[in-house]
Amino acid sequence: MMEDLLNWLGELLLARGVPADTAAAVALAAGITLLVILAWVANFVAKQLILRFVTAIVTRTKFVWDDAMLKAGVFTRLSHLAPAMAINAFGADALGGSPEVLAATNMAVSIYLTFIWLAVFFALLDAAHLVAERSGRTANVPIKGFLQAVKLMAALVALILVLSTLLNKSPVYILTGMGALTAVLLLVFRDAILGFVAGIMISVNEMVRIGDWIEMPKAGADGDVIDVSLTTVKVQNWDKTITTIPSYDLISGSFKNWRGMFESGGRRIKRSLHVDMQSVRFADEVMLARWRKIALLKSYLEEKQAEIDEDNRKRGTDLSILGNGRRLTNLGTFRAYCIAYLRAHPLIHQDLTFLVRQLEPGEHGLPLEIFVFTNDTRWPVYEGVQADIFDHLLAVIGEFDLRVFQSPSGADVRTALTLLGPGAKE
Repeated sequence: MMEDLLNWLGELLLARGVPADTAAAVALAAGITLLVILAWVANFVAKQLILRFVTAIVTRTKFVWDDAMLKAGVFTRLSHLAPAMAINAFGADALGGSPEVLAATNMAVSIYLTFIWLAVFFALLDAAHLVAERSGRTANVPIKGFLQAVKLMAALVALILVLSTLLNKSPVYILTGMGALTAVLLLVFRDAILGFVAGIMISVNEMVRIGDWIEMPKAGADGDVIDVSLTTVKVQNWDKTITTIPSYDLISGSFKNWRGMFESGGRRIKRSLHVDMQSVRFADEVMLARWRKIALLKSYLEEKQAEIDEDNRKRGTDLSILGNGRRLTNLGTFRAYCIAYLRAHPLIHQDLTFLVRQLEPGEHGLPLEIFVFTNDTRWPVYEGVQADIFDHLLAVIGEFDLRVFQSPSGADVRTALTLLGPGAKE
């Protein structure tokens, strides 16, 4: 029908005295115009009618995958096939059978279809990503990086197909020709290739996941991972700024991932009380009588004192000499109190490493280190538990006649000068 219409137009122009070349050109232009209009109409019908019909069906079903395909735009991109179908159906008639024009049109349609199918494939991958996220089964898998790798490979395949269409050569010929450019491509795209390989390694080895807390001082990153792509990792720092780290930097450098801490269910407290060594002494009866009133120490004192008395009795130790035999000390008893207090604490993890130990004495006194884990890994809770523990220990240490060491402050100096009298200031 279209061919008859164009032939009629050409004959009409010839009958009116229009030169044959001009008449053929006008007929060809009219055919191209009609073809473009048909392609536009086909695209309009596909989008306005078919998509509405598909959307109505998808919204009524209970399946998840069709909703994901609709949201990812799979059906919208499929509608772009309609213009190509219209051109294939009416192209020969509209273009008047010119071999050159038909060849150019077929080439354009082939390239167009390649890009449309590539776009549809990308949309299908996005839909698969949406389905995986909704299922929750890939929460710990950086699926986005894998999908980006697949998209990159598909884009390379599409590029080869386009080149083979333009050059009218087999894709194998294109691949063979590209082999000679491999060295140049490796040099030019070195950073991109390194990032691509690093992204795959990060995804396969699960070095970083979305939601992980990582620290990388070199990059200024300290916060939660919010995105893991094939070439970059985005970290939202605690001040709400966002740091973008190239994937290769995570492979070539070092960073700290706090995931293991959260998975273990415990967060470490590692802090010391510095005791003034001059306040350490043996316990006397007055001290022991006071300490026996402390509920956490009652059983410890009974057992420890019975053990010491029995050991001294067997050895026949002369206890009238202060340095003879075994005796309780205020520091050792305070350490036992710390252990009992932490054992009774409801927010201390009792199954992980539990230590209250002395470190090497130094110019800042004798460090008594608390090395335990909380059973709640949330940051505010952890800080609150740590503060409560040391608030309590600092407040109770005086009951053991111990002093916490700290360097003299300005107030200490002024107090000392006041005690020395007015002449000490001169």
